[in-house]
Amino acid sequence: MLFWHVGATIALTRYAFRDEAMDLRFLALGAILPDLVDSPIGLVFWAELRTVRLAAHSLMFATVLLVVVIATTRRGRPRKRWMPLAVGVLLHLVLDGMWRFPSTLWWPFLGWTFYATSFAAVGDYLTWLLTDLRTWGLEAAGLGYLVALAIRSDLRDPEARRLLVTTGRVRAPIGR
Repeated sequence: MLFWHVGATIALTRYAFRDEAMDLRFLALGAILPDLVDSPIGLVFWAELRTVRLAAHSLMFATVLLVVVIATTRRGRPRKRWMPLAVGVLLHLVLDGMWRFPSTLWWPFLGWTFYATSFAAVGDYLTWLLTDLRTWGLEAAGLGYLVALAIRSDLRDPEARRLLVTTGRVRAPIGR
């Protein structure tokens, strides 16, 4: 789910941190990173794995990413730029409800296997995913937030778009 993860992650992070200078580009990348890593692998090896939630949907992945960000960046601006990547990955796990799949969330501490779906064929899984009303509802909610943020940020204005593309910031103030 693209819009759900990006929209909900940006909304939750803006509300929780209230940091108008946060780089939303890195936050959005972190919000979809587990799916970017795991989905292609899971789809290609569906017959063996029967899931698209693999190691990048684990706390191990999120922790290693956080440690890499801390270890490779200096305090201040560089760390502040990269930290949203780790925050986005952690929120992805929350928004996916990964606590319901402990073998994946706690991988490899509970074993080396991942939670497998009940879908025997990748086509069955994709059909379910594309026809699931809950999925469409969450995608609509995420897209709705992103559209509202774009309107509040006046992204029709070239200067506002330039600000987003070059700094990851938007003009919309965070309500108190």
